[in-house]
Amino acid sequence: MKAKQIVLAERPKGLPTAATFRFEDIETPALQDGEVLLDPLYISVDPYMRGRMNDAKSYAPPYPLDAPIVGGIVAKVLESKAADLTAGDTVVGYLPWKTKIAISATEVRKVDVNGIPPSYYLGVLGMPGLTAYFGLVDIGNPKPGETVVVSGAAGAVGIVVGQIAKIKGARVIGIAGSDDKVALLKEKYGYDEVINYKTTEDMKAAIAAAAPDGVDVYFDNVGGDITDAVVANLNFFARIALCGQIALYNNTKVETGPRILPTILTRKALIKGFIIGDYAPRFGEAMQALGSWVKEGKLQYTETIVDGFDQLPEAFLGLFSGQNQGKMLVKA
Repeated sequence: MKAKQIVLAERPKGLPTAATFRFEDIETPALQDGEVLLDPLYISVDPYMRGRMNDAKSYAPPYPLDAPIVGGIVAKVLESKAADLTAGDTVVGYLPWKTKIAISATEVRKVDVNGIPPSYYLGVLGMPGLTAYFGLVDIGNPKPGETVVVSGAAGAVGIVVGQIAKIKGARVIGIAGSDDKVALLKEKYGYDEVINYKTTEDMKAAIAAAAPDGVDVYFDNVGGDITDAVVANLNFFARIALCGQIALYNNTKVETGPRILPTILTRKALIKGFIIGDYAPRFGEAMQALGSWVKEGKLQYTETIVDGFDQLPEAFLGLFSGQNQGKMLVKA
């Protein structure tokens, strides 16, 4: 069977470009025992993928050059030679960017799409939702009445973080990059205040005005100048869940900004970086909570869906210019 794949053609310096990716025509091999043939439905593009394009030590190995890029995919089973899966099943896994995928059934997990959009397993019921849950509940641990600040608040993780914080009884302040996102966060997701960092000259003062009682929990998806401004407003015993640093991912040199550790020390604050895989033994706990909140209407979700497998590189690049509201997906 003929198919297409997208491989990493070069290691980008700074922001990736179209030349970072290469399309190839391939033949899909015949299935072996224990394998399934998959037709991708939705393909996830995520900021963490940028780090894997570098040849550098990190929590996940670099993508090999000239090999298919791998990420979260929800797919339909077209054919099965595995005991536990049949044609028509819907599965999710970390899979190669291909239009048809022949792979061991052990690499995927069957999911229930009865009343749940399949794409949600790449978003609110997938890696972003799990990330939001453990980062906020386990590290941030907000108490009723405390103030939670979320950077990248209109992204796939941020919109879930804010809603969980409200469920926990906190006051929630978001930071986003457009007036449309400000309105979305306040009107649909219940954020108490939202700051448009692109039109705000003094972020430190803006955060102080929005959080007159100080910041108790900071969920950091962005880093850079925004994080410097939030740290300046921390309360004693504040907690920072360090989830992402998208403002810095494409830098070609190390920036020197304000030294935040003296503030962390004097405010007796906690800062903890985390990777969602560390919480794998507790995924069941999170899925039960997230699934219940979705069914109860307490947890809403937004997706930005780009149509067409050929648009994958463009959708990925759009993450770094803020083109997404909520989870960015490609409908294959």
